[in-house]
Formats: sequence, structure tokens, C-alpha cells
Amino acid sequence: MAGAAGTPGRGPASIAPWLGLAALLLVADQVTKQLILAYYQLGDSTPITGFFNIVRAHNTGAAFSFLAGAGGWQRWFFTIVGLGAAGFIVWMLRSHPGQKLFSFALACILGGALGNVVDRLWHGYVVDFLDFHWTFLSGMFPAGHFPAFNLADTAISIGAICLILDEIRRVRRK
Repeated sequence: MAGAAGTPGRGPASIAPWLGLAALLLVADQVTKQLILAYYQLGDSTPITGFFNIVRAHNTGAAFSFLAGAGGWQRWFFTIVGLGAAGFIVWMLRSHPGQKLFSFALACILGGALGNVVDRLWHGYVVDFLDFHWTFLSGMFPAGHFPAFNLADTAISIGAICLILDEIRRVRRK
């Protein structure tokens, strides 16, 4: 089993590739958000398909706009939580750099978390721009529009799914 020392017979594993992936995701997230800020006004929308729009939305809360109307304290709370999570993730990467799926998941979450932290620090809100909508969601979301999100949120979601898959694989090996 790979651990801090990496895969037996292959030398120590490095966290550099995982930090590189996180940095790449952070840069991609920020570039796309800057494009949205440059070309869209708040509330603008461009239909791409019958179920997908590019929009400009601002989220002062967390996922699904949780605590968005809380009065401002949530900006700093979610910034601190994001930075704390980033520190913990780097520590976990240092402890398990040779565990590829686990480290990939952590790198995705790290890049996404830092992307949203940058938004909170820079703008006071997170820039969202991916808007998916389907009629069957009408019972759960206004007009069937899933809450708008961004590349950072996508990276975090992919990372969370990969963590679950990694844990399932780990349990099955035992």
C-alpha cells in the first residue's frame, strides 16, 4: 500500500503533481470567472442549448446559496473554512501522495476550494456562471434551474465523488 514513502520500489512519491493539478484547476477557474465578469453583467444569460445557459450570478453564501442573506459574516466564515480545508488537504497530500485516486480527489477539492476563496477575498462573493435547467427539476428548483455554479464547484464535486470511489475501493480490498 502506498503511503508517505510512496509506492514500494519506486522511491518516495511527491505532492508536486497534485499541487500542480490544484493550481491548474485554480487558474482555469479564475480565468473563466474573469471572462464572465468582463463580458456579462449580473443577471445576463446566454442560451447555449435547450437545457444549458451561460449566466452571471453572484453567490455570497455557500452551496445552493446557503446563508447568502446572512448579513456579511458568512464571507469571512466561508473564507476561513476554505483556507482551513486547504491546509488540511495539503497535510493529507503530504501523508498520502502515492495514493493516486485519493490524491487526485484531494487536489480537485483543493483547487476548487481555493478558487472560491479567491472570489470571496477579491469580490466578496463567488462568481457562478454554469446554469443547467430541466423541466423535471421544477418541483425542486424555480423553473427547473439547478443553482448556477462554476468550475471550482465542479472540481470540488468531482473530488468528492472520487473520495467516495476511493473509499469503496479501499473497503473492498479488505
